[in-house]
Amino acid sequence: MARPVVLVGCGRLGSAIAEGWLASGAVAAADLIILNPSVKPVMDAARAAGARINPPVDSLKDARAIVLAVKPAKWREASAPLVGVLADDAVIVSVMAAVRGGALSSVFGDRIIGRVMPTTGVARAQGLATVWADSAAGREAAHALFIPVAETVDLAEEGLMDVATAVVGAGPAYFYAFTQALAQAGQAAGLDPEAAQQLARATLKSAAGGLPDEMSLSDAVARVASPGGVTQAGLAVLADNGLTATVTDAIRAATDRSIELSRDVPA
Repeated sequence: MARPVVLVGCGRLGSAIAEGWLASGAVAAADLIILNPSVKPVMDAARAAGARINPPVDSLKDARAIVLAVKPAKWREASAPLVGVLADDAVIVSVMAAVRGGALSSVFGDRIIGRVMPTTGVARAQGLATVWADSAAGREAAHALFIPVAETVDLAEEGLMDVATAVVGAGPAYFYAFTQALAQAGQAAGLDPEAAQQLARATLKSAAGGLPDEMSLSDAVARVASPGGVTQAGLAVLADNGLTATVTDAIRAATDRSIELSRDVPA
């Protein structure tokens, strides 16, 4: 049996991470420990597959990695019982927004620290995760846990995690909001509500599936928008109404809010 991975917190994101690990085999059920005050559905499934759920704290002494997925305001409370039993070489990986590496080190000492900002798509091994670590070893540990379930992007500076939170963490909501607006516009133009919703949702899925990794975003737009055509007419209206500026303002506001929240989190 390999040294276990401990998932601390099993809310929406923690549950998605556990689901992705189990489905992909990134962490074998027998090597997984989940700590959470209340039992979530994924915890029952993990237990049935061989994971340990809320075992005695001394069971953590051989853990190779601790993944902190609790609410930022509760992280010190959740971490306190762990510190005294963890091995010195246990890697601490946080998926919490707003909790800085320095704060983590103040609790976990000289242990290797990594921060990851994943999307809930990790549950289906279709996530996106930004990674920052204070060392190559921390980055490698984060990669081992998240590359099987997400496309990972390394960040050179921890401060960029706030921007990544605005883009990656909040970005899906922006796409959904645009899709909702697309459906509402279709309905206003005469489609019935059900058809408008169905077409807008299918368009989002189709657009995501039709973007090869090697294709630039500008080329992807040009491939759909023929000069003088229907799509180009709509894009011109979006540009005239400040689409890029509006999105830039949204990212700036979300980044600023992430920074503000970090000041409110127990240091």
